[in-house]
Amino acid sequence: MNSERYLPPMHRHMLSACSLAAFIVVSNAQSATTIPPPGQPLRTGVPGSFEIIGESYVSAQQLFLGTEDKVYFVDKVEANPTPIGNHPAWASEWALASNMQRPMDVLTNSFCAGGNVLGNGTWLNVGGNQAVVWGGEPAQAQDGSAEPYFNADGRTSIRMLDPCDDGNCEWYLSPLPSQQRWYPTLETLQDGSVLILGGCLNGGYVNDRNQDNPTYQFFPPRDDGTPIQSPILASTLPANLYPLTWLLPSGKLLIQSNWATVTLDVATNTETPLDNIPEAVRVYPASAGTVMLPLTPVNNYTATILFCGGSNVQTDRWTSPDFHPPTYPASASCVKLTPDVSGTYSREDPLPEIRVMVNLIQLPDGKVLALNGGQLGTAGYGNNTWAIGHSYADRPVLKPALYDPNAAAGSKWSTEGLAESTVARMYHSSAVLLPDGSVMVSGSNPNPDYTVGPDVQYPTEYRTELWYPSWYNDRRPEPQGLLSSYSYGGPSFDVTLDAEDLFGDVENIKSAFVSIIRPGFSTHNMNMGQRSVQLDSTYTAYADNHTAVLHVSQLPPNPSILAPGPALIFVTVKGVPSVGKMIMVGNGVIGEQPIAQVSALVASRVVSAKTAEGKIGSGNNSAAGRVGITEWWVVGLMMITSVFALGS
Repeated sequence: MNSERYLPPMHRHMLSACSLAAFIVVSNAQSATTIPPPGQPLRTGVPGSFEIIGESYVSAQQLFLGTEDKVYFVDKVEANPTPIGNHPAWASEWALASNMQRPMDVLTNSFCAGGNVLGNGTWLNVGGNQAVVWGGEPAQAQDGSAEPYFNADGRTSIRMLDPCDDGNCEWYLSPLPSQQRWYPTLETLQDGSVLILGGCLNGGYVNDRNQDNPTYQFFPPRDDGTPIQSPILASTLPANLYPLTWLLPSGKLLIQSNWATVTLDVATNTETPLDNIPEAVRVYPASAGTVMLPLTPVNNYTATILFCGGSNVQTDRWTSPDFHPPTYPASASCVKLTPDVSGTYSREDPLPEIRVMVNLIQLPDGKVLALNGGQLGTAGYGNNTWAIGHSYADRPVLKPALYDPNAAAGSKWSTEGLAESTVARMYHSSAVLLPDGSVMVSGSNPNPDYTVGPDVQYPTEYRTELWYPSWYNDRRPEPQGLLSSYSYGGPSFDVTLDAEDLFGDVENIKSAFVSIIRPGFSTHNMNMGQRSVQLDSTYTAYADNHTAVLHVSQLPPNPSILAPGPALIFVTVKGVPSVGKMIMVGNGVIGEQPIAQVSALVASRVVSAKTAEGKIGSGNNSAAGRVGITEWWVVGLMMITSVFALGS
């Protein structure tokens, strides 16, 4: 807001330093941007079950939420039935409210790319495959001129998208290419840039020394852009593709590849070895479910990563001629690691059943959903005699499970009240959290190209489902006062909840919390960048009318806890989350993020509305803080005094 706009022209040059500072306080207090309260879901679903909502234009090898209404699909080059221009589409947009889709041109072959979002809200899709013809065979021309798919080599591509709701946004290519990468991992860093890690040159079931790319680079590029060697990737062949990577609150990165684990300090390019992961390989193609558990004030925003499922395959077995994946049982093992505290893994309650290619999805109530995958085999496909069609996995797991990190040991997993899907989600399936709290599940294509028909056991899958949590049809809280952007430290803000939001019982405010979730970029059973952070809060509850105010802190003053960029914000009351709203974390610019002192929160209390000072909702829901009547009078007097002291 321009402060001069509200001053008479003759006085603009007369402000003393004192009155100008006072005016800036007022201006900042007025500049808050609150968002409309979330409403209720547009759908009605059967809690604990799946609903098929249509068929996607392209098979969902990659999936991410771009706006509150738009989900973006990215596939490999293949004969998808929907065309765009002179070739089949291998990207599309799905509008949630209307259930309408449009094909998109992702420009180059995005087969087995990685993805994540920059701190300014631009999504990246990096790497891929060479140009191909039918069956995934190499095209003679790599420039996009070869029939029938007219696709160009995507192995060095950095595809970019600025999501929109008007149907006018399109993918475009960065003029700065990546190194040649198939199966790279992307992780957003504390300055909003992205780390691009690992991969191989030309693809395959597992990696090998002749095509390994054990390096990482940054986008936007740092220094001269030269990729940096990674010892863990160089030493974990052949299972070092899509290395499992997280930004930690310490500012270091956790990298898990094959059996090995390290932390990486990108400031010094130093890797520190941790313990080997026990009981199973979790990285592709063993493809365990992995997730960072919610970061909360209770755990002091300390990161714990959960790994579940995968396959106990020893390193030399991956390339052995007698290794037949579809006969090899998956693992039910779960382990967890808190790398900023200890380099040693601990065992966690196992999955309800053995599982490979399982997605773990953060839900806004603090639980984690496990879905997709199979009981036998691994990720991957091929023309082997022992393959199931082309699939390297078998015996799909159709029933999801829920993990509660706060439950007692021995009871953290539950399948009670959960129905099975009717769709086998094997290799190349994806899942992502939506704003209404449902989970979109799509994809599955363990085939070299478009393959369908009644005799195909695991076909190219276009059926798209929503999974509905138990509370989906409950009346959702409609909090007022949520902000459109969130800083690292800084003044607190107020969120008001009425009697309906509290389900008629003011005591429910005691368990209410605000969380910010980044759903991530879903591919190959990972959601790159997925994270859930609970904001610190206290409350003032009004017993007479069963209303309350949540006093909420901004994010902790540490961008490594949640990197800048777009995310969803939820308010959960009595275990029922509001509909999520899309917000911006940080200042929306790639670069070092501003850090501010954390404002102290008032103590929680329950009072009578008749005796409480002020009324519910009278606080200013400002990102710059709550400025009361007294402060406004003081500031005003300072301004008036300054003007008269200098003359008129």
